[in-house]
Amino acid sequence: MTQIDMNISDSEIAYAKINLALHVRNRLSSGYHSIETVFAFLDRGDVLSVKPGDGITLSVKGPFSSDLSNTNNLILDAAHLLATKVDRHEGVHLALDKYLPVASGIGGGSGDAAAALRLLNRFWDIGLPIKELAQLSAPLGADVPACVISQTCQGQGIGQDLEALDSGRLENYFALLVNPLIPVSTASIFRGWDGIDRGGLEGNTPMDIALAGRNDLQPSAVSLVPIISEILTRLKETNPVISRMSGSGATCFALYESLKGAQTASELINSASKKSWMMIGKLK
Repeated sequence: MTQIDMNISDSEIAYAKINLALHVRNRLSSGYHSIETVFAFLDRGDVLSVKPGDGITLSVKGPFSSDLSNTNNLILDAAHLLATKVDRHEGVHLALDKYLPVASGIGGGSGDAAAALRLLNRFWDIGLPIKELAQLSAPLGADVPACVISQTCQGQGIGQDLEALDSGRLENYFALLVNPLIPVSTASIFRGWDGIDRGGLEGNTPMDIALAGRNDLQPSAVSLVPIISEILTRLKETNPVISRMSGSGATCFALYESLKGAQTASELINSASKKSWMMIGKLK
């Protein structure tokens, strides 16, 4: 089980994101898709730290750092975007501890970029409101504005039209994330969507929406990574409140009403497949 040191000065957590439901409504001429989704966030994720430096630079370490560039990285794009917006020239060195799998449907690079914006907004003493910071982040990617906010919200359009949701006591749940360590291409998963609009989100609270909802990208992801289906079957056997694939995969999640429930489930999953990555976190 992944352990994360949170006691880092001048640091920010890039909170892991899950899609409680993800309904694909239409293909757009822009190449994106019109979706309806509910974003929720764990209290854990990658960790980004900052200190004064020359220019804007990045170093990357951690269990999933080997496939990441320290020169071609969304974190640097975010830092330059903010610096240009507010005309700041102080150099910084950013250091990423990469604990979340790459290309895994739980925020990843989007969350890292979002954390960079929050961190530098504070480090440079800019003081932009979080909503303005989220709006600024839109060119960085469809999920980045939600990740900037990192609170339960509903997304429409390409996922950037955000509406804050009352958590509906969502913070009482613990999430178990399971990933088969197989990166998936978001573009490929969306291309595999069958094009059928099965309707929008329904329900009043995030959990109501989740229970009534689905992930329309799940069949496409399973066709490319069949083990996702096996992971979901195992998760259902642990009696969660809900289990589902997040985003474009391949990470799957299950929610439990207690930490013990999530821990017991992780032990059962680990005994069946020691090759999977797992993380337990509390929903924010």
